[in-house]
Amino acid sequence: MPAQLGRENVRARGLAEGTVLLVDVREPNETEVERYPEALYLPMSEFDPAAIPDPAGRRVVFACRSGNRSVTASLIAQAAGLPYDAHLAGGMKAWKELGLPAAS
Repeated sequence: MPAQLGRENVRARGLAEGTVLLVDVREPNETEVERYPEALYLPMSEFDPAAIPDPAGRRVVFACRSGNRSVTASLIAQAAGLPYDAHLAGGMKAWKELGLPAAS
């Protein structure tokens, strides 16, 4: 099972310190409405773990709306032999509940 990282860890530490590469696997119709700041967008409908750029020492963390697709993306990446085992617990819903910024 992928590691569940809390939104505080991803935002406060990871993105702010440059130690996380956040990969949003939501679909374009979702990301047109709101986006994670500083995220790489790779929709689940087109998901290919080989398309994730070299994280350059950062931890790859998958994100979606609620946490379900991000788990799937992590498992697919691991099945492809990549060490990407983390996802944002609760997704965008939890992100917004904490009052963290979402770009539009």
